Amino acid sequence: MKNMRYRQNRRPRDEEEYTAFLKHIREEREDTSNFAKSLLTFVLGVCCVLAFGFWFVQNEALVTSIFGQDTVLSNQILAIGNAIKSHTRSSGGWSLFGRQQNILLLGVDSNGAGTDMWKGTRSDTIIVMNIDPATHSVNAISIPRDSKVYIAGNHGIDKINSAHAYGGIELAKKTIEDTLGIKINRYICVHDEAVIETIDALGGIPIYVEKNMKYDDFSGKLHINLTKGTHTLSGREAVGYLRFRHDALGDIGRTQRQQWFLRGFMERLKSPHVITKIPEIVGISKKYIKTDMSVYELTQLAAMAKGFDEGNLQIAMLPGAPNMRGGVSYWILNPDKVQDVVNRLIYREEGLADKNTQLVGGILYTQSQHDQANALKTQLNNLGYTVNMIQLRGLPHNQFLAHNNNVSNSFYTSLKEKIPMLKNTQYVYDPMKYYNAGNSDFTIILSSK
Repeated sequence: MKNMRYRQNRRPRDEEEYTAFLKHIREEREDTSNFAKSLLTFVLGVCCVLAFGFWFVQNEALVTSIFGQDTVLSNQILAIGNAIKSHTRSSGGWSLFGRQQNILLLGVDSNGAGTDMWKGTRSDTIIVMNIDPATHSVNAISIPRDSKVYIAGNHGIDKINSAHAYGGIELAKKTIEDTLGIKINRYICVHDEAVIETIDALGGIPIYVEKNMKYDDFSGKLHINLTKGTHTLSGREAVGYLRFRHDALGDIGRTQRQQWFLRGFMERLKSPHVITKIPEIVGISKKYIKTDMSVYELTQLAAMAKGFDEGNLQIAMLPGAPNMRGGVSYWILNPDKVQDVVNRLIYREEGLADKNTQLVGGILYTQSQHDQANALKTQLNNLGYTVNMIQLRGLPHNQFLAHNNNVSNSFYTSLKEKIPMLKNTQYVYDPMKYYNAGNSDFTIILSSK
């Protein structure tokens, strides 16, 4: 109770210290957790394009109606379709999603022009997706690239993103399997250039740039020069827009821009002209996306993505804390909390909730959401929950954070049915309570984004 009163009656200096702490945590986790979601959506979006392409090339009537009967182009397209059909029949109809699968998604960097893009490169983004066909849901664990772990193959202790540089995808898989105690069934590696060239192939992404953005990083080959207004951004411009952080909002602003980018990206995929870009996107995928999934398996993943409901996505970052060792920044994992996350998101265990516990809810909100926060508090009070409220200046986008086993996914689903305003919130499992109001069991973030 004392802690709750402290948070509710925080002096200006206290709030500044708390805000500074959150900012420090965000600097360690936002690059991983938010870009992870962006990359996940990008991969699923590309899969949707490929799935449409695979369906199109197998539709003889549609191909001939567009490209003509017995023309060179239509014959080439139908030949590709027949090859896919043959592969599907030879697979015996086996379904990738007949049971739960763990798919490793890696976003890798570049060692410079003229180098092998898959050798000696670090994995800047690491996600383990658990797909459950029974519930039509996807859980995603984001692994901070600076996580300090034992690298498999007697490579000693290092950052987890170095595993791919030491031994490619197989060593990265083995290291992650050993760290989490799970089996990786499939993998998808995406090179940085895939994002750039895919956007260019689609004709750019329409985005409203909220302010003038100018920044040059010659060592990192990053040059940003965007003016305020609505633009159709090229691939490199879009990457610059996503990476820009040199303003007062820092990572908070970048998180918002990633959300706007994803909306523009998904809208562009719905454009009719995408059908003419399928061969080019397939070519980009072959060059910049490396996977052990077959064409048939990718089409199944794409089919799932088309009907995907973001409300069925649970996200968690591996719990830990930033730490400096010998001048090197690491993310030190919390073993107990890591196992908790794995049990919940990979093995789908919701834990043994105490039915007699009176749950405490928390609301973190920005000033512009004051009225909405009070309305939400009233609704939660009417449902019998104690609610703590804290107003902060900088917050990520709307989220529902579960902090312990008493707050199950079924509880969240039930709460959304009773409080419609929660339907568009993102579900995050946060056992470390990076964002928490008054030591609450669950926290709802109401952002201006």
